[in-house]
Amino acid sequence: MKTSNSYTAIAYMFLAPALILMGVLTFWPVGYNTYLAFQDYSIADGSATWNNFANFKYIAHEDLFWSALKNSLLYLLIVPVIQLAALVVAKMVNNKLPGMTLFRALFYIPVITSISIAGVVWANVYKYDGVLTWLLQSLGILHDQVNWLGEPSIALYMLMIFTFWKGIGYYMVLYLAGLQAIPAEVEEAAILDGANAFQRFWKITVPMVKPTILLCTLLSTIAAIKVYLEVIVLTKGQADTYTALYYVYDQAFRNYNFGRAAAAGVVVTFFCVLLAIVQFRMFGEEKK
Repeated sequence: MKTSNSYTAIAYMFLAPALILMGVLTFWPVGYNTYLAFQDYSIADGSATWNNFANFKYIAHEDLFWSALKNSLLYLLIVPVIQLAALVVAKMVNNKLPGMTLFRALFYIPVITSISIAGVVWANVYKYDGVLTWLLQSLGILHDQVNWLGEPSIALYMLMIFTFWKGIGYYMVLYLAGLQAIPAEVEEAAILDGANAFQRFWKITVPMVKPTILLCTLLSTIAAIKVYLEVIVLTKGQADTYTALYYVYDQAFRNYNFGRAAAAGVVVTFFCVLLAIVQFRMFGEEKK
């Protein structure tokens, strides 16, 4: 007869491969990045020298870093918008009506589209004489041509629209899984009690998919703070779209200052953890 210790040992045996992979691919890079943040690293001979917080002191007084961090935090505006839209779309395509499978596939196509290809297409959409300008001029909303990706006051919001288009299908699928776990009897009982569509959505759907809301909000928040690929493919950091992770890339692979890049990475990680704690407090289950 097996004891509880035997079951625990078997459980750890099955977990070991995943834990080893996490250690090699996640914990070790994070630890080494933190170590580099406090060093002057030489790429020529691989030597690292303690620099008495010089990297953090530098970025603390650098306007470029704070501007990049401001843009990354401003990018968080996309989080509630994309989450609400994804939940509403998931609710709509969760109905058993003809053609719903096609609608689900159409919403998911941007997710599986390569970001480099999507970037090329959207760069043409955002051109002076691109599709967006043509559409707005046809509707009489716009009279002059606009440099959508070259105007600092709007370029970051154009990137957010691209992120919205690229990501809504991903979160829709997650919400769809959460919605399909809700027993049909619950909503049927609410209908019999006279609840309208909004009341059922707000009083039943939202509370019962709260764990999914927490997961999706966490994922989209981290993605917004780490926004980088959208900047690379659409603006290359121009027109006030320079973000914190783009700063990390610039310092590491253009300036070859890996210590400073690591320090900036630590600051970005700090904000990710801080926001995750806030979201767990807002959407997490209360212990009783």
